[in-house]
Amino acid sequence: MKILHFADLHLGVETYGRTDPATGLSTRLLDFLASLDKVVDYAIENAVDLVIFCGDAYKTREPTQTQQREFARRINRLSSNDIPVFLLVGNHDLPNAIGRATSTEIFDTLAVKNVFVSNRPEIFKIPTRSGTVQIASLPWLRRSALLSREDTKNLDFEQMKERLQKALTGAIELHVSKLDPRLPAILAAHVWVAGAQIGTEKQMTIGQEHVLLLSNVANPAFDYIALGHIHRHQVLSESPPTVYAGSLSRLDFGDEKDEKGFYLVEIAPEKSGGQRPVSFEFHPVEGRRFLTIEAALGPEDTDPAATVLRAIAAQGEKIKEAILRLNITLPSSLEGQLRDADIRAALEEAHFATVARETVREARLRLGQFTAEEITPLDALKKYLETKKTLPERTKVLLEYGERLIRGD
Repeated sequence: MKILHFADLHLGVETYGRTDPATGLSTRLLDFLASLDKVVDYAIENAVDLVIFCGDAYKTREPTQTQQREFARRINRLSSNDIPVFLLVGNHDLPNAIGRATSTEIFDTLAVKNVFVSNRPEIFKIPTRSGTVQIASLPWLRRSALLSREDTKNLDFEQMKERLQKALTGAIELHVSKLDPRLPAILAAHVWVAGAQIGTEKQMTIGQEHVLLLSNVANPAFDYIALGHIHRHQVLSESPPTVYAGSLSRLDFGDEKDEKGFYLVEIAPEKSGGQRPVSFEFHPVEGRRFLTIEAALGPEDTDPAATVLRAIAAQGEKIKEAILRLNITLPSSLEGQLRDADIRAALEEAHFATVARETVREARLRLGQFTAEEITPLDALKKYLETKKTLPERTKVLLEYGERLIRGD
């Protein structure tokens, strides 16, 4: 059984983009859709049995009609090619008020063939070309969905967090008790697991975080644990495999060095020592590149613009179509010597470029309570000799000579 696991699409992130003249859409929206197309293409070309999406289809809780249309087109391609799709609700998919629909609920409402949506903990038995698989779901849940007012009355923040963690752990344990051991089982969860290396999700947090211990999530009753919410792809446990797919595209410079993509999971039908053999492999998806260039100038630079241009040229082809930031550090004495037009011309092949300057002000020498500009020459000499711990007899002689020089004797 071949299963494709991805998460955290975040359609609607348009930072560092511009309007595409052919479509009228943000180039960043097109970037994210292109990454999703690569996932869909791979699933169809490799005849995967199931696609699991672990939450956060959109950036905001109220996506535009265009964003919803483009997402639905890709889901429909999978469904039409007889590939079941499981959509888990993440924290960005939840509406602002109780009673409103989630952003992916429309697939359920329209009973779209081969599409399964989970906005509450439950177990799905999904038929695939290679047999039936059961998915225990743990979508992002509001506090009100887990606890009653009586549960939370008079609790402080830490006590509330502990109660939430206990409720989520209880939901997983309940799932385990209902699993059919004859069928492959996957836990699909949109949650923060303690110990995970975080990425850009902290800048996009909506609502209160639920943090679970790895021991509560990595239950051996599951053949694979598919996770969403953390944007850096990583394996938290090998047995059973407990895996964050990470975000599908780079969102900002916090993702600059991160590889983006999805996991292909293969579950064998036979059991070995009570556990089905499971293999999983990360498949990178080439997306828009982020690039930071650092150019540090010193007071000795005779041609500061040339130094900056050399730093840009050293990146070669990496600049082409990248989202780029150029950080220039320079002393105040060189502030007026940079030619902005030349720098902009060197960056014109970038998709988007920003230039930031940090001017380093030279520290003034302080002698006691005075700066070097405020103290008399003779007092400055005296302070200098004090700092050097010059012997009193020699200090006296040097001060006499200094006074004569100052007077011009």
